[in-house]
Amino acid sequence: MHYDDIIQIFLLSTEVTRFTRDLPPAHYILKIESLSKIIQILPGEKEPKYDSEVFECGGYKWKFSLYPTGRKECDSAENISLYLKIEDTDSFPLCWEVNAMFKLFVLDQIRGEYLAVQDDKGKISRFHAMKTEWGFAQFLPFTKFYVAQSGYLLDDSCVFGAEVFVMKCTGKGERISILSPPITGYCCWEIRKFSALNVECLSKEFKVGERKWELKLYPKAVSADNADQSFIKLFLSVSCWDRPPPKGKLYAKYTLRVRDRTSGGKHEEVTDSKWFSTSKRGYDCPKFLPLSTLKDQSRSLLANDILVVEVYIEIISMVKINFTNEKKE
Repeated sequence: MHYDDIIQIFLLSTEVTRFTRDLPPAHYILKIESLSKIIQILPGEKEPKYDSEVFECGGYKWKFSLYPTGRKECDSAENISLYLKIEDTDSFPLCWEVNAMFKLFVLDQIRGEYLAVQDDKGKISRFHAMKTEWGFAQFLPFTKFYVAQSGYLLDDSCVFGAEVFVMKCTGKGERISILSPPITGYCCWEIRKFSALNVECLSKEFKVGERKWELKLYPKAVSADNADQSFIKLFLSVSCWDRPPPKGKLYAKYTLRVRDRTSGGKHEEVTDSKWFSTSKRGYDCPKFLPLSTLKDQSRSLLANDILVVEVYIEIISMVKINFTNEKKE
């Protein structure tokens, strides 16, 4: 059988995943020179073993152990064995557990490629007090490692490596929900001596749900596409997203209205629905109402030079972050 065919069969192992790549291991590399002589001075008469120096990754300390003649007790005859072990666990709390996904490597020095070996489909390994070591008893058959044409052992030297990715639970998350019934709120804002306004003005804060809101009015906004006509511009926003409660988006339907105070009068209003968040606290209506319409004598939108602005808010959905830390009611 051709050597490439043997390699292909070898790579199809169902217990572990094996693949080659050019990129070297990210976290630790071990190079052994004069392996045949090193084996003779390694501890372990029946199972010579070399332990690497401790390296740190993911906030924990690790080392990997090489059995160049295999681990006989693990039924790994005719295979070299390679293991990853977590170190310095004495200070860990009772019932500690570290979850990690790791890869172990050996370099093909002829082709300049690393053979990576990991648990099938990247399975997460649980390191704990009763199981501080995980690895591969059948990491690489002697028929591959000790054959010169494979490139793994060249001039009696070899290179191994490790990558360790610790899975830490940060406690961060979010929960999105539809509110049933929705949270509703209303605010009425009277602006006196409107005709004397030349700059924008701000309403008092009002509360709807857990948040405080505000309105801003621009009395003489000019449209970009019609500089000869002025408009009332209204802006609705959450007043300060940095204050408690915790940050989180909300989806709200809102109606902005200028009230016509005659009996049976026709109000001017606009209805929309948007997501409000830290990055988008508010929305404006740049051409809410032309000043010519506002000053129409046949209507009472500006009776006694008083402008009455109303807002109705209906909070439909909310997103809360870090909900894993919330107390259950």
